[in-house]
Amino acid sequence: MRLPLERYNFDTNIDYHYGQFPPASLDYERLFVPMGDARAALARYDQTLKNLHNSDFLVTPLRGQEAVVSSRMEGTISTIDEVLRYEADSSDDDGPSDVRLDTLEVALYSAALKRAQRNIVEGYPISEHLIRSAHSTLLGMGRGASKNPGEYKTEQNYIGDDTRKEVYFTPISPEQLPPAMSRLVEFINDENIPPLLSVALAHVEFEALHPFNDGNGRIGRMLITLSLWKKGLIEEPHFYVSAYFEENKREYIERMRSVSASGDWTGWCEFFFQAIAAQAEQNLAISIAISELYEEMKTVFRETLNSQWAPVAQDFIFKNPIFRNGRFTGRSGIPRPTAVRLSRALVDAGLLIELEPSSGRRSALYAFEPLIRLVRS
Repeated sequence: MRLPLERYNFDTNIDYHYGQFPPASLDYERLFVPMGDARAALARYDQTLKNLHNSDFLVTPLRGQEAVVSSRMEGTISTIDEVLRYEADSSDDDGPSDVRLDTLEVALYSAALKRAQRNIVEGYPISEHLIRSAHSTLLGMGRGASKNPGEYKTEQNYIGDDTRKEVYFTPISPEQLPPAMSRLVEFINDENIPPLLSVALAHVEFEALHPFNDGNGRIGRMLITLSLWKKGLIEEPHFYVSAYFEENKREYIERMRSVSASGDWTGWCEFFFQAIAAQAEQNLAISIAISELYEEMKTVFRETLNSQWAPVAQDFIFKNPIFRNGRFTGRSGIPRPTAVRLSRALVDAGLLIELEPSSGRRSALYAFEPLIRLVRS
C-alpha cells in the first residue's frame, strides 16, 4: 500500500542494518501477487520485443532515456537530445564538440552500461570487478574523475540533503564494506533464490552499502537491468526502471530507509515489484509506439527515396536518431554516392531535421524527430 507523502520523515538519520542481509524471513504471502504481477508484466514486455522486426531500434533511445532519468535523480540535468547528439559526435571521426559537464556525465552512464553489457555477453558474471569497471567508466571524465573511479570508499559517506546540511542515512562503514560486497555478489549469483526477489533485495542492499564516493545510485539502478537480463527474466538488456523511481522518489527513498530502520524488507520488495510491473507497462507502450512508427515509415521511406537501399537507410536512422551525415554516407553500408543522394532526399522531404550545417571537415548533424519525440522526457 502506498504511504501518503506526509508520512515520510527524512529528518532523522538511519544507520545501515549491520548483520541483517540477507533477511532471515519475508512475508511471502504478501509478496506472492505483486511478484507474480511483475513477472507477468516483464514477460509481456519481453515477448513484444521478440516480435519486433529488430529490437535494436529500442536500444539507443531507451538507454539514452534511462541515462537521462537515472542521472537526473542524482541532480545531473541533461536531455535525451543532448545525449544522442554527444554520442553522434563521439562516433564521428573528429570527436565530440564542446559539451556541458552534465551531458558528459549522462553520456558516461550510457557508456558504462554498454561496457557492462559487453562484458556479460563475453561471459563475465556480475562481479565486483564488473561493478568497479562500470563505475570506472561512469566517473572516468568530468567532475567524477576526482572521486576515485572504480575504487571503493575509504572514508565514511552519508546520504542526505547537502543544501540543508541534513543526513538521513549512514551507509556501511568502509572497514566493513569488503566482506559485505563479497556477500552481496555471492547473493546476486545464487541461483537458488527466486530471480526477481534476488534483484529486489540486491538493489536495496547495494544502495545501503553505498560502496563508492559518488555514482552509487546510478550504478545500483544499472545493476537492476543487468541482473534481470543475466537471470533470464528478459532476453535482451533493454529494460529500465529509473522513470518509476523518479516519479515516486520520496517513497523509493523511504522504503529503502525502512529496511534499515525497522527491517521492513517485505515492504521494500512489494514496492520494487510494483515498480517493475508499472515500468514494464510503460516500456511496453513505448516499444509498441516505436514499432508502429517503424512500420508507418516503411512506406514513407520507400516512396521518398525510391531506392532499393530505402530499408537500409531506415534501419540506420532508427538505430541512430541523431547522426553526422559523414557517418551515414561512410558507414551505413550504402554506396557512398547513393548515400549522399538519399540523405539529401530525406532532408528535402522534412524527414530529417538539420541541427547543425556542415562546416569544414565536420559534416552536417541530422535528427530524426519522430523517433526522439517518443522517448523525450
